[in-house]
Parts: sequence; C-alpha cells; structure tokens
Amino acid sequence: MLMRRSEPIDSWLLVAATAVFVLTAERYFQDSGLVRPGPPPDHRNSEANSPETNPAAAAAQPGRGRRSKSPFAIPWAGWKDIFWRTYQRIDDDRLLATAGGVVFFGLLAIFPAVTALVSSYGLFADPSTISSNLQTLATMLPEGSFQIVEDQVARVVSHGNTTLGVTFLVGLVLAIWSANAGVKAIIDALNVAYEEREKRSFLKLNMVSLAFTVGGIVALLLMVGAVVAFPLALNHLGMAPESKLIVALARWPLLFVILLAALAILYRFAPSRDAPRWQWLSVGAVTAAILWIAGSALLSWYLSEFANYNATYGSLGAAIGLMMWMWMSAIVIMFGAELNSEIERQTLRDTTTGRPKPLGTREAVSADTVGAAAPF
Repeated sequence: MLMRRSEPIDSWLLVAATAVFVLTAERYFQDSGLVRPGPPPDHRNSEANSPETNPAAAAAQPGRGRRSKSPFAIPWAGWKDIFWRTYQRIDDDRLLATAGGVVFFGLLAIFPAVTALVSSYGLFADPSTISSNLQTLATMLPEGSFQIVEDQVARVVSHGNTTLGVTFLVGLVLAIWSANAGVKAIIDALNVAYEEREKRSFLKLNMVSLAFTVGGIVALLLMVGAVVAFPLALNHLGMAPESKLIVALARWPLLFVILLAALAILYRFAPSRDAPRWQWLSVGAVTAAILWIAGSALLSWYLSEFANYNATYGSLGAAIGLMMWMWMSAIVIMFGAELNSEIERQTLRDTTTGRPKPLGTREAVSADTVGAAAPF
C-alpha cells in the first residue's frame, strides 16, 4: 500500500529533478558567456552575418524587388538573391549543430510533456484511452519511436494520480515547467536564424515560452478529442464507407493547415524582435510545413525499409529513430526561419507590424538590414 502511494511522488520527483537540471544548465550557460542575455549594440546573434549591401546601392538595383510590398511581388532575380543568401546562412549559423542542441533539450522535455498531457487528459476522460488516441496522431513518427511515448504514457497512467488536488497541481506545474525547456531551445534557435540576441527579460521570455508550451499541450488535447469525436460523428450521420475513406484522407490537408498555423505563430511571436507582418513569414511557414510532412514520411520509410537501428543500437534503436526525427524537425523549422529572414532583407520597405519606420529603427535585424545581391 505504501509502495503504491509513493509511486506518484517518485514520478513528480523525477520531473522536479529535470526542472532543477534545466535551470542549472541555463544558469551555467549564462554565467559562462555561452548565452548572453544582454544585447550588444547591433542586437545580433550570429558570428557570421548575412551578406549585406548599402540601402542606397540596393535602391539602384532594378528588377530585384527592392521596393516590394510582399514576398509575392519579388521577381525571379530577387528570389535568386534570397536563395543564395539562405544557402550562405545555413553554413554560417551552423544550422545542423544548432538543431542538435534543440534535440537535446527536446529529449529532456518530452517526458515531462507527456506527464503533463496525460495528467490534463485525465481530468476530462479516462487516461487509459489516450495512448490509442495518440497513435492516430503519431503516423508521421518513425516506426517504433512512438513506443517510447507509449511506455511513458503507461507509466503515468499506472500511477492513477489524476485527481485534482494540491499535489496534482504542483506536479503538473513542475511538468509544464520542465517541458518548457524544449520550447526555449526552439526560441533560441529562431533567434539564431533571425540573427537576434535575446532582449526580453527573464520573466517575459518565460511567459512567452510557457504560453507556447501550454498552447501546444492544449492543441494536442483538442486534436485527441477530435480523434475520438470524429468517428462517432460519422457513425451518427450514417455516412457510407466511401465517404468515410474520403474524410480519412482529408486528415492530411487538415494536418498541413494546423502545422502551417503553428509555424506561422511560432515565427511571428517566438523570436526576440518586432513581429513581422503575416505575409512576410508565410513563404517560410509553407515551405517548412511541406518539408516537414515530406521529410517525416521519407524518414519513416527509410528507417522501416533500410536502416535497422535495432541491429546497430540494440534497445536504443527506437530512441535513435526518435532523435533523428526530432533533428529533422528542428532543421526544417530553422530553415523556414532562415528563408523568412532573407526574404525580409530583400526589400527596403518596413516588414514589421505597426506604422512604417525607417531603416535602423525597426527593432529587427532582418527588417533593418538589406541583403546583398547574388554574385552571379
């Protein structure tokens, strides 16, 4: 009896230990100078800045979209400049290594996030059903990787601590705070992509990251609820099997729309800068959404058909597959941000929200600088 009562406490102690570790790591990086919260004079977060040009010289370059009011008004010559600078930035910003850092903090965050998700789900429904419902949403994960999430779900459900109370609320807050580390890693990566230093205070930064964390958990809960309610609604309406097949196929466009909206919100509010207008982040969001869906499908196919990670890594094979998928996802998100940044640099017009401001006063490096033309 005593052993059973101690299991939920052990679970929350593990989450609390993760939260303490994350805070200690953040403090170490700040004290060592690897992460500097104070902005330097030019607010940049990149050792090798994007190729730039003088605004007057840019204004004299015809046919490159230097006066474009939206990305869709930029001619092909301007897009050639954008693609060239984006290619340069991928190497200069060490995109692959930065994405690896996001994966590290993402792995630290995934188990507390699952704990928070299952605990929240248990307030409204039977928590033992969440695993099968999540399986429908995990079709893009590599084969076997979802087993890691299922094991964590089963462990949390076995504790049965989903009764609203002080212990539950404290544990839920600790779980959300620990999961928050993964979101802050994504924010840091987006600051690199936009060449920004983190200028927000500790309180404001954590409020933003917690808003994204809680928003992500709520969005997952809503999607899980839709997975349960949708088939029931189809049966109630008496739809024919052919109609059900069409509706089942329609989930992929729906997934694309949800992913596109999530990326657009992330690109607009996560970086430490004045928010860009929606049209100036649309191209990167659409590109990242397409690449993520295609990349997830290709990676799942490759891991299931060719790469036998279980033979190489043994019991860690599923974990390695999950890490590869997370790494690919982080690369795609950063690439979309890099592309958006260079699209903003192509025009002399103000791409931020509010009244148009002159160059140098827009509180955003991408909006305050002008990208160089391609040398070919």
